[in-house]
Amino acid sequence: MRLPFFYGWIVIAVTFVTMAIGVNARTAFSLFYPPIIGEFGWERGVTAGAFSFGFVVSGAVSPLIGRMMDHYGPRAVMEVGVALMAGGLLLAPLTSQPWHLYLTIGVLVGAGSVCLGYSGQSLFLPNWFIRRRGFAIGLAFAGVGIGSVTLLPWVQHMIEQSGWRTACTAMGILVLVVLAPINVLLRKRPEDIGLQPDGDAAPTGTSAKPASNIVDPVWAGTDWTLRRALRTARFWWIAVGYFCGLYIWYAVQVHQTKFLLDIGFSSSVGVWALGVVSLLGIPGQIWLGHLSDRIGREWVWAISCVGFAICFAALVALKYWPTMTLVYLMVFTQGALGYGLTSVMGPVVLEIFQGKHYGSIFGTVMLAALAGGAAGPWATGQLYDLSESYTVAFTVGIGVSLLSAIAIWQASPGKVRAVAGQMHKIESPG
Repeated sequence: MRLPFFYGWIVIAVTFVTMAIGVNARTAFSLFYPPIIGEFGWERGVTAGAFSFGFVVSGAVSPLIGRMMDHYGPRAVMEVGVALMAGGLLLAPLTSQPWHLYLTIGVLVGAGSVCLGYSGQSLFLPNWFIRRRGFAIGLAFAGVGIGSVTLLPWVQHMIEQSGWRTACTAMGILVLVVLAPINVLLRKRPEDIGLQPDGDAAPTGTSAKPASNIVDPVWAGTDWTLRRALRTARFWWIAVGYFCGLYIWYAVQVHQTKFLLDIGFSSSVGVWALGVVSLLGIPGQIWLGHLSDRIGREWVWAISCVGFAICFAALVALKYWPTMTLVYLMVFTQGALGYGLTSVMGPVVLEIFQGKHYGSIFGTVMLAALAGGAAGPWATGQLYDLSESYTVAFTVGIGVSLLSAIAIWQASPGKVRAVAGQMHKIESPG
């Protein structure tokens, strides 16, 4: 039975819900973090290290997930992710030693999140759209914001009423009950069910040849295997850009709640800030994703990195001027601008290394990204423990933000394939 609309939008809807629950199940660690420290008295660096260790695990399994996607498709990858994440969240309440937290939140939730989160979704979502790729991915990933403003206050309420263990168990049940059934609807690419990207009609012998978006025919014509990609400067510039991108993302996300509490703000302001950041990410990701279809992926990545740089600067200033105005600035630039990184993370790699080995290449690139996600919270916690202040750590974040922007400009996906809004700049052949 043919649907009255493009099946790609069902794929977007499933991803929207999966991201709403799966990503925020991991983000909730920022809310669990203060009560865990309060209960056990562990050092901040050690405790935040469990979250960071999850990124080490994610990095270790990321290339495997890419190969698994190439061979078995998104349904298998997502269901494995559901089992791992739900298992980790349901076992975490048994924690009594730091290594228990590392095993559950680190190993199980970390490995599950690489399947359910930005990494796993970016392995197949870009296949479904070409002209509206940035917009569609931005829309799908905006589910994180909806989940944030609905799930995180609910989790905080449960923590306050029943403790972090009850909240963690509830999140595990939610992941299992909701995400396991809906992800059977996923397909890897439209061609698998007889469709074309963007819902276009299948080409016929008499139809006009579609305009090519290829800027560099030699590069685009290369059969990019992982081994070939590893020998290019572009691959390593993307790796640097993605490492820095996730470093800044999670350095802020894990530590901002505790920082705001430290300088005198209430827990309600802390949870509000965490939730509104993701809420602002909804229009931010959609708009910046759409904008990337018009002006190019490099521009949007740079805009998002500048957003994070301003966010870190506001955090530095908050220590000396703890006003809500600076909290608003920090929240706006982080959510509305910074979160736009995710809308172009898949397209940047696909438009440079498009081909049948894309999953393996993207999975390997995500090793660097996830290493950055691990380094951000850990380094920020360690710098705090050494200096008894977040000032140095947040200043480092400004520099890392700018380096990320420079790296993606060096990779230059727009010099390989033009986005829809830049097609007019491709010179017609002779």
